[in-house]
Amino acid sequence: MSHPLTCRNYIAGEWVNAASGATLESRNPAVSREVVATFPRSAATDVETAVAAARRAYRSWRLIPAPARAEYVQRVGELLRKYKEELAQLMSREMGKPLAEARGDVQEGIDCAYYSAGEGRRLFGQTTPSEMPNKFAMTVRMPVGVCALITPWNFPVAIPCWKAMPALVCGNTVVLKPAEDTPACATKLVEIFAEAGLPEGVINLVHGVGEEVGKALVEHPNVDLVSFTGSSETGAFVGSTCGRTHKRVCLEMGGKNAQIVMEDADLQLALDGAVWGAFGTAGQRCTATSRLLLHRDIKEKFTDMLKERTSQLRLGAGTDPNTDVGPIVNEKQLQRVSKYLDIAREEGAKVLMGGEIATEEGLQNGYFFEPTILDCVTPQMRVAREEIFGPVVALIEVHSFEDAIAILNDTPYGLSSSIYTRDVNRAFTAMRDLEAGITYINGPTIGAEVHLPFGGVKQTGNGHREAGTAVLDVFTDWKTVYVDFSGSLQRAQIDNRIG
Repeated sequence: MSHPLTCRNYIAGEWVNAASGATLESRNPAVSREVVATFPRSAATDVETAVAAARRAYRSWRLIPAPARAEYVQRVGELLRKYKEELAQLMSREMGKPLAEARGDVQEGIDCAYYSAGEGRRLFGQTTPSEMPNKFAMTVRMPVGVCALITPWNFPVAIPCWKAMPALVCGNTVVLKPAEDTPACATKLVEIFAEAGLPEGVINLVHGVGEEVGKALVEHPNVDLVSFTGSSETGAFVGSTCGRTHKRVCLEMGGKNAQIVMEDADLQLALDGAVWGAFGTAGQRCTATSRLLLHRDIKEKFTDMLKERTSQLRLGAGTDPNTDVGPIVNEKQLQRVSKYLDIAREEGAKVLMGGEIATEEGLQNGYFFEPTILDCVTPQMRVAREEIFGPVVALIEVHSFEDAIAILNDTPYGLSSSIYTRDVNRAFTAMRDLEAGITYINGPTIGAEVHLPFGGVKQTGNGHREAGTAVLDVFTDWKTVYVDFSGSLQRAQIDNRIG
């Protein structure tokens, strides 16, 4: 085992401990006795210092031309390439995802850097004709101010990059509060931002517990915007607090995503998508395939195929190159997944495979849950409606295309959706009728590209989108500018028409 890393907060360009000196531990979920890192248990005092630093830095950072701000982010992308393998190895140890997925997580950060840097030479506004003579009208984007970024553990590099990079290019300063399970990944990421030469106070890092640091950030009067990714329950608190305190807020929350497999589908292709969507990252993605809606004509055959493929998946540490499915992130989440299996049995679902905490040799010291297939699931069962966030997929039989659409939509969430079919008419109908922020045709529910908007509807979000150009509407305010060069008073919104 490696010697534990020592993480600190990063405030005003300095690495510092929490004011109280209190610390917490981050452990390897594959070998729970291994301490990966110690990190500060910060409090409201530390948040106050970080927000003050971000506020001071904002005054000058916003005046740096956007193309110049973008050059810093471009350098971050280059440094992420340099440290890609180091970050991926650290990520696999700290939160458990297999190395191939961890490398993809870092690559997403690299892609985001290059994409966001390009926006520094765009950040387009509009010009439009005025209704008055000798008058010019246009719109421009303005930074919002100090942005609090509250990020989860399942994508500990990609999601902070999704938020921080466009925020910085737009002229904002940020305070990052990462998840308690991935402080080392966040520390390494912010070290990279610091190495890129960002001025002090432009990016700040405050570790700690969500109920303490996260709450203090959300409630702080000098935070202008909160961007949050996490559970719908916590998101509801964040949203209500920001509403009460008149803060801008972007929420990206849970999902109960479904993949439809129609009778005309390429079943082998659909199988590949189902296994990857359900068990990639041990099901710990907001876009994970939690439900498989199988047409009755192919359900039995497809279920047999799914069982056979699932039986071949190898559980293990993310750092083992032979691992297909890594651990659950911590003991609390492991017990949550196990509890949902108790609920499934009580409701009458049939456990076809898995369903237990893994205890075999080599796994008993970590937080491993067997890849699980539930059958005989009805749309009203809790396991068909609530987010489990583990390697569990529920099979639901559907009788028609219309039935599949209705069942997929019958959920409080609306993040990602998928349909496998060879019928182009069904495909386009699904694109129109599926109630989700993302729809895949003949692809799994997971997998996002940084130049396209990411987010959902219903309880998944509050209407904003991250990634793509849509993220600019999160991190900028629109300003309308009029230039009247007529030399006389011209009154808009007055009836100036004759006759």
